Amino acid sequence: MSRFLKAASLSDLPPGAATLVEIEGKEVALFNQGGTVYALDNTCPHAGGPLAEGTVGEGKVECPWHGACFDLKTGASSSPLAPRGVRAYPVRVNGADVEIEL
Repeated sequence: MSRFLKAASLSDLPPGAATLVEIEGKEVALFNQGGTVYALDNTCPHAGGPLAEGTVGEGKVECPWHGACFDLKTGASSSPLAPRGVRAYPVRVNGADVEIEL
């Protein structure tokens, strides 16, 4: 059964920031774009690049290694470099906590 788990504090993820968290053995990249928080699997399926270190803009994150792009809301790939998208996790802000559903 899925459940929401605390991943970070909102104060540690101001607008424009990204961070990597590990939760229940999963590496998850968190992004705060314009006050909305998104969560994606951190590993790019193209070559294993760390998405939390990527460039964020216009609702997408670009892998820092080879430029594959992924939609922040859905995790879908918009680049021929990545053979598939990455998992996107539901996110909620509960007071000062950022929680993701696993």
